[in-house]
Amino acid sequence: MQFNKEIDARGLNCPLPILKTKKALSEMLSGQVLHVLATDPGSVRDFQAFSKQTGNELLSHEVHDREFEYYVKRK
Repeated sequence: MQFNKEIDARGLNCPLPILKTKKALSEMLSGQVLHVLATDPGSVRDFQAFSKQTGNELLSHEVHDREFEYYVKRK
């Protein structure tokens, strides 16, 4: 999937992946896509809740060998 910006939150625990995502999205334009890499297993639940609360669209999330990959579209 194509994206406009990427952040690496691997090795960070809750709530840091979400805080980094929130900051990155605030610097992006509406419709742009953010790619996030994380290793915190709780991030799956966090990203789903974050999307519902903020209106930013969680386009996809995948797990690859204990690494989580998210694509979030800025509202």
